[in-house]
Amino acid sequence: MNRTSRHPMRRILASAVVLLVLVGVFVVKLVDIQVVRASALNAKSQDARSQPVKVWGARGDIVDANGTVLADSVMRYDIVISPKQAQLAVVEEKQKKDPKHKAEVTTEELVAALAPAAAELGPLLGLTADQVVGVITSKLAEDPDSDYAFLAKQVDTESYEAVKALDVPWVYAEKHPSRTYPNGAVGGNLLGFVQPDDGTPLQGLELAEDQCLAGTDGEVSYLHSAADWVPIPGSEIVHKQAKDGGTLKLTIDADLQYFVQRVAEEQRRAVGADWATVTVMEVKTGRLLAIADVPTVDPNDPSATDADDRGSRAFTAPFEPGSTFKALTAASVLDAGKATPVDQIIAPYRYLPPNGANINDSAYHDDSRLTLTGVLVDSSNTGMSMFGERISDRQRYEDMLDFGLGEPTEVGFPQEAAGDLHGDPDDWDNQTKYATMFGQGLTTTAVQIASVYQTLANGGVRMPVTLVDGCTTADGETTSPPAQGRRVVSEKAADETSAMLERVYAEGWLADQWEIPGYRVAAKTGTAQVAGPDGQYLPGYLVSVSGFAPADDPEFVVSVSFQNAVKMNSSAASAPVFQEVMSQVLKKYRTVPSGAPAPDLPATW
Repeated sequence: MNRTSRHPMRRILASAVVLLVLVGVFVVKLVDIQVVRASALNAKSQDARSQPVKVWGARGDIVDANGTVLADSVMRYDIVISPKQAQLAVVEEKQKKDPKHKAEVTTEELVAALAPAAAELGPLLGLTADQVVGVITSKLAEDPDSDYAFLAKQVDTESYEAVKALDVPWVYAEKHPSRTYPNGAVGGNLLGFVQPDDGTPLQGLELAEDQCLAGTDGEVSYLHSAADWVPIPGSEIVHKQAKDGGTLKLTIDADLQYFVQRVAEEQRRAVGADWATVTVMEVKTGRLLAIADVPTVDPNDPSATDADDRGSRAFTAPFEPGSTFKALTAASVLDAGKATPVDQIIAPYRYLPPNGANINDSAYHDDSRLTLTGVLVDSSNTGMSMFGERISDRQRYEDMLDFGLGEPTEVGFPQEAAGDLHGDPDDWDNQTKYATMFGQGLTTTAVQIASVYQTLANGGVRMPVTLVDGCTTADGETTSPPAQGRRVVSEKAADETSAMLERVYAEGWLADQWEIPGYRVAAKTGTAQVAGPDGQYLPGYLVSVSGFAPADDPEFVVSVSFQNAVKMNSSAASAPVFQEVMSQVLKKYRTVPSGAPAPDLPATW
């Protein structure tokens, strides 16, 4: 074979080798793209055309004991824009008019082109057209590739639908649950409120029970079309599943809460008091049926209420309880076996015990021949001191602790006060040793005093104070607080104290103002000086009434306090509220009227 006959074969082989090399290069490149770097390239592609979006986990509802919704989450919408896509839309529109040249737009052209859409969009969101365009231009000035900016947060469904109807391709909406309180100020002092923008709990049960109520936010992303930035159906990727919060069930009855708040506020205004609290507690369970703090807050608009009035003073504002505390001292003396309800003393106007203390009653009187019952009826400081000194300071102090004083209640309300028992009794000065017998020289909260009366009404057994019945999670799991009671004083001591308090109700100076026909009632008044920040007593008084009914089979405690009632600075300011609230409670819960008459204990001798 000659040389020339072999050249075509060489050329064919050379071409084949070249072809194989090229194919090999393409195969290697294909493997690199489709296999080696597939995940990274896909992610980069998606990043270029997708936008991660937060999916809000709705905050759980707060409901009353009957399921009435007091706080819930309603759907609102954040109106969001893509500044980059808004600019691209203008560029593309200009390109159509002059396809031969690459279109670019000046800021002035961008503003002019966006003005018609902005003029329609702005008024729906409470913005001007200039403000809408301003968001776009300012974001582009910061970052030419800016793809995300808020126009408005948490707009209602009507506004959202109106925006959607405009069909502006670079405008879209994200769901954003918002907190609302359907009953307004009813229970607002207890519920608290959240930060409007992000739902951060700020006060009240919203804060205390956030672990139950808080939802878990999720995150999704979806592809957008390159042409008009419209989300592509079916392209959603869930990165994290959102989860709604649980339902918090309270012991509060919303109807009763409304009634108590209204009555308390009417009387507060009538007597010119700075503030008032009213607590309604179930005797056998320790459940709080209503806690009114007036003035109170509407959680839908907290800023409309002074900061000092946005919380619950019943939990957070300790005060010297005054004579309502004498019931506890009497129960301690009875429980120790150091007296009976008919034991006799002579109570002077001023009592000077051997330790150097100086005790006097609120108004001058000649020596009074009183029983322990009479000491409570007359509310004698000197008489109670003479009975109280029969037991040691240490014993009285330990009884106070057993009654739940000196520490926050089981509720754990935000900023709840423990009260102040004036330190260890070994450190009490001579005056404090006696003042603590009749409710001065120590502080308690309104809820603690209600708990003291619950214990006396419940045969000496204190039940945990309860405001929350339980939490039901989104998964259906329910948790409930413990309800185990503990004995504080003997049943005999508690019953004897109750019988003496019935005589206070029947014979005390407010007998005509707090009478509830058909029911036996045990109650005690209190008038206490109020200490200021510097420890000095202020001019006004805290006036109160605490009691329970029916006394022969106690069901409910009502405790009322008014701070600085300038038009009626005595317990007469509190008595009408006690009478009206207790009457309503007995009627609402269809409580059986009393049968046998109250014990007839002598007050004098």
